Amino acid sequence: MRPLLLPSSAALLLLLTACGTQNSGSSGGDSASACRTVAPGDPSGAEQDGVRIIGPTGAGCQDVAYEVTNRQREPFTFTITFDDRADTGAVIANGRETVASVPAGRTVRRTLTRSDGGADQVAISKVRSVPADEAPSEGGACPASGVRVYADEGDAAMGLRVVGLHLENCGTGATYRLDGYPRLQLLDEDHEPVDGVRILRGGAAVASGTGQDEPPRALVLRPGERARTGLVWRNTTGAGDPVNAPYVRIRAKPGAAPVTVVPELDLGTTGQLGVGAWQREDAASGPAAGSDRPVSPPSPSSVRP
Repeated sequence: MRPLLLPSSAALLLLLTACGTQNSGSSGGDSASACRTVAPGDPSGAEQDGVRIIGPTGAGCQDVAYEVTNRQREPFTFTITFDDRADTGAVIANGRETVASVPAGRTVRRTLTRSDGGADQVAISKVRSVPADEAPSEGGACPASGVRVYADEGDAAMGLRVVGLHLENCGTGATYRLDGYPRLQLLDEDHEPVDGVRILRGGAAVASGTGQDEPPRALVLRPGERARTGLVWRNTTGAGDPVNAPYVRIRAKPGAAPVTVVPELDLGTTGQLGVGAWQREDAASGPAAGSDRPVSPPSPSSVRP
């Protein structure tokens, strides 16, 4: 959606060399490499939100071992952003790793594999986590609900943000009905509800031309058919404290199983978020019987969870 906002240098104290140097006095290529880590200046930099880098591993020390600890009371799925950095501190590249369904109170160990040899150092840039049974699903096995929901990378221009939400009926038999707007709940970094933000119907409530202003329609999705909508906001900052809500808990319709996506809402001090109505995404396949009938917009309260 937008360029990754890199943490301050203080937040990137957790660094390690991806490859060591030959032992002093070695005379040829037969000497083993000495894997070494760069000691962080602050012990708190050795871990971020339950994720800890253990050290380099593998042939040539190019891979990185790390641990993920779930401190929640239910299984959580973690997404970790790692930065490859040069000795100068410059970020060369970054990438994401997902560790699914870490049991409550447990620690699991994983390896960050870098087939290209990696950079001189690796740092944890950001950690996000959602309940395992609410994790978004863009591919793979169809969730037990028979419905797949996920957010795309979105787009940003001059402080205007638009993130698409997508829904697929990935079940094998039943149709899936939608009735207008998804129900949303905004959550902060601690997964606590964010209050004081108005959730408005349609993108025009925030800005024109976002593509989120079609009227709500009753849709019936056959297996394999899809629908889409979107979130629209500005990150304008004025008087007051800026609001950041990394997580959005979505119910596609009343009674639907919740899915938590991570659009990284940086709402500034605007105090509002626009949401579009569900629209058919696979229009080429044609509407199902009884679908695509205009319906009356719901009351503002029905847009909330």
